[in-house]
Amino acid sequence: MNIPNLITVLRVLLIPIFILLFYLPYNWSYMAASSVFAFAAATDWLDGYLARRLEQSTPFGAFLDPVADKLMVAVALVLLVQEHGNLWLTLPAAVIIGREIVVSALREWMAELGRTRPGGRCPTWANRKTAAQMLALVILLANPPAFTFWVLLGYAFLLIAGGLTLWSMLQYLRAAWPHLKTDGRKEIKLFESRG
Repeated sequence: MNIPNLITVLRVLLIPIFILLFYLPYNWSYMAASSVFAFAAATDWLDGYLARRLEQSTPFGAFLDPVADKLMVAVALVLLVQEHGNLWLTLPAAVIIGREIVVSALREWMAELGRTRPGGRCPTWANRKTAAQMLALVILLANPPAFTFWVLLGYAFLLIAGGLTLWSMLQYLRAAWPHLKTDGRKEIKLFESRG
């Protein structure tokens, strides 16, 4: 296993530590959990950079890196929704997690059809979404659930991330729509002819 993949595995292994720190009954536990999350987020950049720089990109790394990212973000969102329990956090969290499910299912379905994944990459928007999301999560994880300036700022960044996430999901669906319409009709006709 190469260095970038080890860093990605480390990110996955940090998840239970992050959860444990979040639930410790001490004042410093929020900051500790946020620090672990921030470190894990930094390793996301680092493993990709090293894989490119050292020319150590692998299929395993290409698979595990986005899985590690999604796991870390989903766990953070679930913890925060449970802790804060309000619409300002729950709605964007549902959008972010829901988008990952929809896009993952769409990619899998398109691959089964032998199609390339829909939608072009939009690095600027993707980078903005990721930055807003990570910033929101680091801020919210570092603070107890009270309506302070920092928590409200975290909510604002999470709402922005939720909006950008929704936009990106709609772009994927729009790009896949022609395949969904035509291939879906063919499958329905095929199913009806068998029945």
